[in-house]
Amino acid sequence: MKETTPLSESHVETEFSSVAHQIASMLLEIEAVKLRPHEPFQWASGWNSPIYCDNRLTLSYPKVRTFITKALANMIREEFPDVTAIAGVATAGIPQAALVAHELDLPMLYIRSKPKEHGTQSQIEGKLNPDDKVVLIEDLISTGQSSLSAAHVLQATQAKVIGMAAIFTYSFDRASRNFSQAAINLKTLCDYPTLIEQAITQNYLEEEDHEILTKWRDKPESWMPKKR
Repeated sequence: MKETTPLSESHVETEFSSVAHQIASMLLEIEAVKLRPHEPFQWASGWNSPIYCDNRLTLSYPKVRTFITKALANMIREEFPDVTAIAGVATAGIPQAALVAHELDLPMLYIRSKPKEHGTQSQIEGKLNPDDKVVLIEDLISTGQSSLSAAHVLQATQAKVIGMAAIFTYSFDRASRNFSQAAINLKTLCDYPTLIEQAITQNYLEEEDHEILTKWRDKPESWMPKKR
């Protein structure tokens, strides 16, 4: 396996064939993504996982942070040109939303996971106009349930959720179904297949581990690692 090194100042140049590959390479290099196909992590849901992704780490690397902000902003300009407000999903989506809103010169708000237990007891923080067309920002998408819960909070007002943008998705079929059923257009900068492809190319994984990682993605709730 490849040993990680600090991110170089020149790394954020166009080095790979697409933004998705560049994002994948950055996430691997700063160890926002860790891959352990034979010694899996355990998620809060109880699932065993050969991958752990913490995109909050991107905030600590200015070059990566800036690249992601501009990439999200460009994607929103292209996919959701009618947007009038940016909303972050608590908690990891909040700083990303603030950066993107600043880049796009748009209002920013965020959605709490549950209403405050004091004061106004609000769940939406920030100014939301009745006719706003909102793009929600997430750092990553797994099943999509928490992201869609935030969307439903906005939909309970007169605001319109025109889409969701995220840095990374695990590409679960369940997430695709959830977003399709909710009629919310999800766009991401990078996805699981691209990440695994880049990890193999850059020697973070062995080619033989590709099948293991694919099987996990297909049935994550029941996946168990094979003993060596």
